[in-house]
Amino acid sequence: MSDSDERLLDRPIWSALTTSQKHLAEGGPQALRYPVDMTPFADMVDMSAASFAALGELMSPSQVAALFTPDPVDVPAGFKVVLADAGEQMIGSPADSPLHDAEIVRLGAADVPAMMALTELTKPGPFALRTHELGTFLGIRAGGELVAMTGERMKPGKFVEMTAVCVHPDHRGRGYAQALLAAVARQIEARGEIPFLHVFSSNSSAIALYQRQGMRIRRRLHVTAFMKQE
Repeated sequence: MSDSDERLLDRPIWSALTTSQKHLAEGGPQALRYPVDMTPFADMVDMSAASFAALGELMSPSQVAALFTPDPVDVPAGFKVVLADAGEQMIGSPADSPLHDAEIVRLGAADVPAMMALTELTKPGPFALRTHELGTFLGIRAGGELVAMTGERMKPGKFVEMTAVCVHPDHRGRGYAQALLAAVARQIEARGEIPFLHVFSSNSSAIALYQRQGMRIRRRLHVTAFMKQE
């Protein structure tokens, strides 16, 4: 399977941790995860009891493992499900969306407190202290405050996931999300890679926005998060 084969996206976490981000992988042949201070994402080579046991060995009781899989996950005894939902995986090149009243800036380690505050307010999905190390993050400031951002997360083969698309409630309706998404996509494409993203199936407004920008739904994935039973 080549690095540009879309089948890598059927199991994006496993694919990323065995290709472009294998240097980040924790675990072994049956179960892998990202460092927990980057993201709770994990996956297994299959859904066998042995693979769940291997993943459990990587987890402390307070940690959550989140899987993106083609089929629903039947979580065995010994784990507590905290989220079971469906998401749309979308792929394509978002159309350029220039800004006239704001500047897009690159974010770094010094911006982590502001990034954490914005994601805590807007809830775009898991964002931890080292998430920004997974790829380039871009943002927009207003009055010295970070009010919008988007960045890169999973990297299965030649595909790069765009993530943390969020805008402060007081600054919505100004095209910031569209502009940031397009800017992140341009940097991905400049490296010869292909942008994609995930959005919960219930978030119809975001799906419609991404479709208007030129992205297409590739497939539905199941999102399952669970903890070890105490």
